[in-house]
Amino acid sequence: MSSRETILRSIQAITQEEKPLPELPSFGITEEIETAFKRSIEGNKGEIMSEIEFLDWLSESSWAKVYSAVSAYASTSTLVLPKDPHELEDLNLAILEGQFGVAENGAIWMDDQQLPHRALPFITEHLVIVLRKSRLFPTLHQAYENIGDEHSGFGLFIAGPSKTADIEQSLVIGAHGAKSLRVVMI
Repeated sequence: MSSRETILRSIQAITQEEKPLPELPSFGITEEIETAFKRSIEGNKGEIMSEIEFLDWLSESSWAKVYSAVSAYASTSTLVLPKDPHELEDLNLAILEGQFGVAENGAIWMDDQQLPHRALPFITEHLVIVLRKSRLFPTLHQAYENIGDEHSGFGLFIAGPSKTADIEQSLVIGAHGAKSLRVVMI
């Protein structure tokens, strides 16, 4: 018998009793869920808007290239979604729908259902996510339980505009992605 086989058999002979996973404590938030979510988004350098505020903001802005994946705002699109996401390199504004949000950290979950191109939230200059108030969870633990209900090939949490503090230890917003995030609560 080789030394490799001897080692493997020795390892296989070790018996261990199974241990249950620890119970997770019930983390929570101490304030009203919408207030906590707004505080988290603003802490992440994002902005919360009502639908009326969003429509006013949208009418006051002039965007050359806009894409809306939200049917309620389809009329704001100035382009048809190309097959090749590379053609979106100069996209000014993307309007997407979030599946749900997390109050404790301001993260918003999206998967293939909301992202016709996975690059959209990263390649756009400015990002707007439409989110239903009824789809807020207090904690990330509760949000993860909801993710498991549906299968998707791709999903991500977005918690604000792009930012980095690697450059001379100063915070830079929009260094490698969207320069702004606005969340429209409906």
